[in-house]
Amino acid sequence: MAEEPFEVSVDGVALAGMGGGSGPAALLLHGGPGVPDYTGPLAAELAPLVTTIRYTQRGVEPSDAAPPYSVEVHAADALAVLDGHGVDRAWVIGHSWGGQLALHLAVSHPERLLGIVCIDPLGAQGDTLEEYGRNFQARMTAEDWARAEALDVRSEDMNLSVSERERAALECHHLLWPHYFADPDVAGPDYLSRYGVECAEQTSASIRAHFDRRTLAEGLPSVRMPALFIHGEDDPLPFRASTETAALMQEATVEVVSRCGHFPWLERPGTVADACSRFLGPSQGPSLTDP
Repeated sequence: MAEEPFEVSVDGVALAGMGGGSGPAALLLHGGPGVPDYTGPLAAELAPLVTTIRYTQRGVEPSDAAPPYSVEVHAADALAVLDGHGVDRAWVIGHSWGGQLALHLAVSHPERLLGIVCIDPLGAQGDTLEEYGRNFQARMTAEDWARAEALDVRSEDMNLSVSERERAALECHHLLWPHYFADPDVAGPDYLSRYGVECAEQTSASIRAHFDRRTLAEGLPSVRMPALFIHGEDDPLPFRASTETAALMQEATVEVVSRCGHFPWLERPGTVADACSRFLGPSQGPSLTDP
């Protein structure tokens, strides 16, 4: 698939991305927060179905690091990317934290969305995050888990420099990486080479605040749009993050990907495209190239 680079400026903050494919517009939202976009292989898988628009969220190169970082700011950035492409309404396809951001957009700006696809999302309830950590612990050796915990604490130590904290966060992610997969042997090298620790901390605090305010739990029942949840059955992020969130919505369906962890398009190539093809059907909405 041929993609073209783009840059959108939001009040002087540059957001860098790539676009390509054919069909209706679909905004891809990566997880994290505080990491570069990693959805290139997902965009390639979806290229026959949709025109993908993907970008790195503010906070880490190649986009600008520019606080504040919050759910609201990231949502406004996502809409600005659509505006920059002249798209009034789009499908929004989000992974992990990006899936939760898609849910926030569905609640706060439903008029801009054709529908949402949430791939292994954080979901509407914050209690799944503790289970997420316990599942990682169960998959790792005691030594590796202790090291990951120590690195996580170091990444949050404000007495250290930003660069030291980012190095700790990267090492922690490298330890966790194989265990995102049902089969760690197929994980391949970790995609993460840069980390925006300040973005991650501030955005995560905003996410927790919205959990406490029950923004999604109370807002999603009034959302009226097609919604698909795709979740790997062996994802350390529990399956109920998808099922319990989908149960809040009127038009949501859930598809489980067997023998698969947190990155289904990497571990089971084609499964996300197959699920999206069934979900989108023959009428997918306006194309970017439509008059």
